[in-house]
Amino acid sequence: MKLSSRGRGCCVAGSRERGPPPRSPFVHQLRLGPLQKAKIAFMTLTLFPIRLFFAAFMMLLAWPFAFIASMGSDEQELEKPLSWWRKIVDVLLKAIMRMMWLAGGFHWINVKGRRALPAEAAILTVAPHSSYFDAIPVTMTFASIVMKAESKDIPVWGTLIKYIRPVFVSRSDQDSRRKTVEEIKRRAQSDGKWPQIMIFPEGTCTNRSCLITFKPGIPATRCHILSASNSHYLPLLWSSTCCCLPLDYLTFPAATSFCIRPASQNSFASRYLTLISRAFIPGVPVQPVVLRYPNKLDTITWTWQGPGALEILWLTLCQFHNSVEIEFLPVYIPSEEERRNPVLYANNVRRVMAEALGVSVTDYTFEDCQLALAEGQLRLPSDTCLLEFAKLVRSLGLKPETLEDDLDKYATSAMKMKEQKVALREFSAYLEFPVSHTLESMFALFDENEDGVIDVREFVIALSVVCKPSKTLETIQLAFQLYQSKNGTITEEDLAHILKTAMGVSQINVTHLFRAVDEEEKGKITYDDFYRFAELHPHFAEDYLYPDQMVAEHGLETSSLSAPNGICTDFSPENAEDKNKPLQKKLN
Repeated sequence: MKLSSRGRGCCVAGSRERGPPPRSPFVHQLRLGPLQKAKIAFMTLTLFPIRLFFAAFMMLLAWPFAFIASMGSDEQELEKPLSWWRKIVDVLLKAIMRMMWLAGGFHWINVKGRRALPAEAAILTVAPHSSYFDAIPVTMTFASIVMKAESKDIPVWGTLIKYIRPVFVSRSDQDSRRKTVEEIKRRAQSDGKWPQIMIFPEGTCTNRSCLITFKPGIPATRCHILSASNSHYLPLLWSSTCCCLPLDYLTFPAATSFCIRPASQNSFASRYLTLISRAFIPGVPVQPVVLRYPNKLDTITWTWQGPGALEILWLTLCQFHNSVEIEFLPVYIPSEEERRNPVLYANNVRRVMAEALGVSVTDYTFEDCQLALAEGQLRLPSDTCLLEFAKLVRSLGLKPETLEDDLDKYATSAMKMKEQKVALREFSAYLEFPVSHTLESMFALFDENEDGVIDVREFVIALSVVCKPSKTLETIQLAFQLYQSKNGTITEEDLAHILKTAMGVSQINVTHLFRAVDEEEKGKITYDDFYRFAELHPHFAEDYLYPDQMVAEHGLETSSLSAPNGICTDFSPENAEDKNKPLQKKLN
C-alpha cells in the first residue's frame, strides 16, 4: 500500500490540496541527550520533590474554599450572579490554582486575545488537546466541564469539581444521554446566566502536528481507562482537573486526562464517548481557543504512543521553566446552514483554529487512534496507510456493526479470484459500491504501480486489520488462505505482500523473518509453520521486521524539526521531509 495524489485525506489549512500527515498524530517521540539527562538527574534530586509537594499542597489548600463556596448552592442560585463573598472565594481559588501551576514551572502564562463573555459565547472550544496540562485554561476560567456524576463524591477532588458547576453524566440512568444533551443546550442558550462550558472537540490527545476530526458535540477528553491488568490509582495530585482512576471508577471531566488502553474495549467508555459528542449541536456561537507550548524540549505532550503520564509529570517538573500560550480567537457565529448541520459547523471551526495554529487538518479520529495502537504481534508503523484506509472505509459507508460479515463476503470472493487483478469499475462491482471520489482514493492506496489495476486480496487483508486490529494471527491466517498454493504454502514474496499490506506500508524486508520460519530451507512455508514460530516468538515483528527501531524508541529525544506554530512540525504533504524514514514500531 502507498499513498498517492489521489488517495490523500489531510489538507493544509487554507489550501485545497489534500494529503495525509506522514507521521501519526497519536505518536510522540521524546529523546534526551547526555547533557539533558544530567540536568534532569540533578533536578530530580533537588527541585522535583519540592515542586511536587508544593503543587499537591496548593490543591489541598483549595479544598476548604471550594467546600465553603459550594455549601447550600441550589440550581436557582447558581444561575444568579455571584455574591460578594463568593467572588472573593473565586479570586482566591484562581490564585491558588495559579500558584499550583507556578510550582510546576509555568512561571508565566501568555494569554492572547480577549475571552468572550458568557452572553457572547456560551461554549469555549479548545484545541489542540495534547496533555493533561491543557487543564490550565480550565483553572484560569473556571469554566464548566462534563463529568461522571459519581465523581462528585470523591474526597477533595469531588468538592473542587462541584465548585465549577459541571454537567454531570450518570451511567446508572438509561436516559442520561438525552438529559445531558438537553442540559448543555439549556445552559448554552441561557443568555450568559450559566458559566461557559469548555470542551476539547478532538476527543483525544494528539502531538499537535495537526487537528484531527472535531466531534460535533461535547468532546471526550483524552479518556485514559486503565486496563484490568493494570487497575490501580495513578493520582496526579498537582492538577485540579487531572485524575486517573481504576476501570471500575471512571470519571470523564471534559478537561481531564485518563488512559484508555486501546485493548480495553470498555462498553461504557464507548457509550460515553458517543454521549459527549454534542458540543456544536446547540447551534450557538462558540469561541475557539488555541493552545501552544513553545518549549525547546517538549515534555508536555502525552499521546497514545510515547512517555506515560507519570514520566511526563516527572520530566515537566524537572524543567526550570515551561511555556504555555493561550489564544482566544474571535467568537465564531454559525450561519443558518451551520446551525442545521453540526458536522459542518465543527469542521469550519476546526479550519479557523488550524489557520491560527498554522497546522494541517486531517479526518483522522479517536477510532483511528484505537486502530493505530491496538495490541497484537504487528505494531503499525507511524507512516502506515491503514489510518487513511480506515477513514475511507467509514466514508464509503461500510458499517462497523456489519464489518465482519462484509469481510467474510469479500474474502470469499477474493479466494475465487485468486491472482486476478481488477480495474476501478471491477473493484466497484466487487464492493457493490458506485464509483466515487472515496472509492477512487481507496483504489489508489492499492494501485502501487499506478497501472490502473489492483489485487483485491490486499484490500481484504487491510480490511481484516481494521476490523480486528488486535487479532494479528487471524488476519495472517486469512492472508495465507488468500495467497497459498494448492499444497497450502506461500513464498517469501507472498509473505512480503501480506505483511506490507497488514502494516500499511509500500516496502518491507521479510527475508530474515522468512528464513527464521523456514527452518528446513524449503523456500516455502505453511500457516502452521508461521503459527508455531509466532507462538515461540510473540515479538517476531520487533525482532525481525524493525529491530533497529527498538534502541531508538527506548531513548528520549525531541524532534529538531521546526514548525509554523513554534512547537511541532507541520506535516503537510509539501513539508513531509521525513516521509521515507524507516518503519517505527507502535508501542502499547
